[in-house]
Amino acid sequence: MTQAEREWENYSAKYRTYIRLERGLADNTVESYMRDLNRFSRFVTERYGISPLEVDAAAVEEFLTSLFEAGTEKSTQNRTLSGVSSFFDFLVRTDLLEKSPTEFVDRPKTGHYLPDTLSVEEIDAILDAIDVSTRHGYRNRTMIEMLYSCGLRVSELTSLRISDLFFEEGFIRVLGKGSKQRLVPIGAGCRAQVETYLREYREQPADEKSSDTLFLNRQGRKLSRVMVFNAVKEAATTAGIDKEISPHTFRHSFATHLLQGGANIRQVQELLGHESISTTEIYTHLDTGHLHKAVNEYHPLGKRYRKR
Repeated sequence: MTQAEREWENYSAKYRTYIRLERGLADNTVESYMRDLNRFSRFVTERYGISPLEVDAAAVEEFLTSLFEAGTEKSTQNRTLSGVSSFFDFLVRTDLLEKSPTEFVDRPKTGHYLPDTLSVEEIDAILDAIDVSTRHGYRNRTMIEMLYSCGLRVSELTSLRISDLFFEEGFIRVLGKGSKQRLVPIGAGCRAQVETYLREYREQPADEKSSDTLFLNRQGRKLSRVMVFNAVKEAATTAGIDKEISPHTFRHSFATHLLQGGANIRQVQELLGHESISTTEIYTHLDTGHLHKAVNEYHPLGKRYRKR
């Protein structure tokens, strides 16, 4: 057991005692709170290896993104966030934290909700706002371009290996959920960006384990999801984009722009690596104006009412 896991176990046990004895919650409610907290603690220890006192808002938002990507109902996402928030409120109340990392995290909207999508112009603005004169900046631009060009999940991006690049064939190999592999086309512009990054800007790997990892941090090791999240936020802020943006925004924009350009939903499903078409429908949406036009122009009743 790691030090971070021991700390989670310690603080979780104290929290359980608090909600059971001091708050007097029913046993079923206590177990529900603890299940949600355990799910969150597993996520942050496996992904980031951090203790409860090191969690920040970005980690909480990435956790919510993982729930969304898994197809979790909005009501369940909200309930889980409430349980996690209660735990951090307990840490604040006992003077272990100054403020809760969930304080300014937006709750998932219930009902019919479509995430923000970036226009092509906004994506160009974000890419152009990055200072590519440094290793750090050039790497960040390359990462963001790959997120959008290939529709990658952030975990897929950070796990990419140099041996996954099949540029002569025009594809990259992506390791998706459940260790399922898929081939995704990569455009010439993005290929050139990656090749320049590899040739001139990539850090020296810190060890043999990192030698095949495509994107490295300044210590020459694999990037964390939070680092990608922060790079995206910084670039969007510099570009003056006033939207809620995360790495997933580029994946959603990738799918939306393909559909708007004429790709069918089955093709997009394959590119995104979704098992179910219903999941693809959650991620994507279209301007439905052309559908109204089609009904008005071609449906018999549409024609009849147009003559009046």
